[in-house]
Amino acid sequence: MFRLSVARVTVALGMLTVAALAVFTQSYAATPLPDPKLDSPLQTVRGSQTAVFAGGCFWGVDAVFKHVKGVSNVVSGYAGGNGDTAQYDLVSSGDTGHAESVRITYDPSRISYGQLLKVFFSVAHDPTQLNMQGPDRGTQYRSAIFFTDGEQQHVAQAYIAQLQATHTFSRSIVTQVTPLRAFYEAESYHQNYLAQHPSQPYIVINDLPKLANLQRQFPNLYANN
Repeated sequence: MFRLSVARVTVALGMLTVAALAVFTQSYAATPLPDPKLDSPLQTVRGSQTAVFAGGCFWGVDAVFKHVKGVSNVVSGYAGGNGDTAQYDLVSSGDTGHAESVRITYDPSRISYGQLLKVFFSVAHDPTQLNMQGPDRGTQYRSAIFFTDGEQQHVAQAYIAQLQATHTFSRSIVTQVTPLRAFYEAESYHQNYLAQHPSQPYIVINDLPKLANLQRQFPNLYANN
């Protein structure tokens, strides 16, 4: 991520060919998931609620949810650790307890929490990768749902159980479901990163395919911002 280490750039540039991109896009194209059997009902009046998800580098997860109808704001940040370690250089060590996360503000009269989960599990990341996501390794890249209340907890746990029972994925889901203690906004240079750096090799290889899959799998939810 600001992940512009020599090793990361070298690997990214080495992968940046038409053939590599084609293989990656095909391999990332997840199987469409079923709707959650247990979900929060759509509200009858407009409102504002928040959801916090972690699924690898927050750049791509942020970009995905910025293109979901009913979502009004997405912020990249850190969750799972303490405020004094909520800094990128420290979080990158993997020793802070933080996960790179996104805080999603959405209108529950337009999209349900369960539908956000469906997007999260299907195109925002791979929920079967333990403490990693794509080229990124470490507990800071773990898959996690930070619930804000009991309803979010029950919907998330029920959906994971549903996906596991139907063997939707070839491997077990490793996503943590844990209460949100606090969310700390990331540094300004991490915010809206994909939109500001659409040609960066890391973004092209790892994150733009997520937006393509979002548009393909969720045409009715996709917002062409």
